[in-house]
Amino acid sequence: MTLKGFLQVFGIIAVLMTLIPLIAADFWWIRIFDYLHIQLTLLTLTAIAAYFIRFDIKRVEDYVFMVVLLGCFFFQVIKIYPYFPHDNYEVGEVSEENFTNKFSLYAANVLQKNKNPKKLIADIKKQNPDVLLFTETNTRWKEDLSVITDTYPYKIEVPLDNTYGMLFYSRLKLKKPRISYLVDDSIPSIHSVLELRSGKDIMFHAIHPTPPMPQHNPSSTARDAEMMKIAFMAKDSRLPVVVAGDFNDVAWSATTALFQNVGGLLNTRVGRGFYNSFDATSSIMRWSLDHIFVTEEFRVADFKLGSDIDSDHFPIYIELNLEPDKAEEQKPKPPTKEELKDAREQIRNLEEKAKEELKKKN
Repeated sequence: MTLKGFLQVFGIIAVLMTLIPLIAADFWWIRIFDYLHIQLTLLTLTAIAAYFIRFDIKRVEDYVFMVVLLGCFFFQVIKIYPYFPHDNYEVGEVSEENFTNKFSLYAANVLQKNKNPKKLIADIKKQNPDVLLFTETNTRWKEDLSVITDTYPYKIEVPLDNTYGMLFYSRLKLKKPRISYLVDDSIPSIHSVLELRSGKDIMFHAIHPTPPMPQHNPSSTARDAEMMKIAFMAKDSRLPVVVAGDFNDVAWSATTALFQNVGGLLNTRVGRGFYNSFDATSSIMRWSLDHIFVTEEFRVADFKLGSDIDSDHFPIYIELNLEPDKAEEQKPKPPTKEELKDAREQIRNLEEKAKEELKKKN
């Protein structure tokens, strides 16, 4: 193969990787390409630069090929541009000094097999958050963290050995706390009203859906359905809403966009940076899987990644202030009929798959 032929194959791969995620299917090998968007953008830029080496100004085919590559590159940049640090925040900065409405949240996927809790405990002590959310936690993790979590008077604990255990601790009073199994009897989610120091109430949802990976789930159906169920909860809530956890999905995917639009939620990352929380063990293959979404009543005082805790995820730390008087300034558009239909369809897809599996068993 000639150098030019190699560069053409390289460019074609970049084009295909751009087009594959546009396929409306929930197979894991399709949805996995959503994750790689940052890397794909850099790959396409490399393909463009490399192809100039053998670009022939007399060949129409070269112009066509270059236009296709440039089109892919600009499409990719547009998708991830909101997550560059450009100060055009989706959730604005704190604008008042009423800190009785302010609280801090620390969320971490601890990696169940991680046997070194000391780094996590040290990071929690440094941040001193009001609310703690841990995922991938079993009974050992519950006991290891008790030296710090015992100082939190309110708790919801669901330790499990299947990497979907969840622990939730709060200095803020919990009202009507509950554990739900929205899509599977082994995948919990946590829901509770939190009473702020001012006495005002907010609604908190914590989730950790399964990723679309062959060793977890060969399709994204369960993940997508759980996200849509939470979106409808947020949409119907009379209280300001916070949704946090390891979503096993990136912010720029079609599923997360639909989740946001249906739930009337805002992404605290937009305008602040990528804050890639996974994979903490790699310097190249990183993307944002851990998220904090809020309704328009909130403002951000601080947002950052935590320290290395020997997990494959970095923790997320955020300080939020409830400012309902300024909610109209960042109120999202209501979901369209088509978006609501698509979200309900994703929930129905899971129900239909469950019925098919039940028939097979019987």
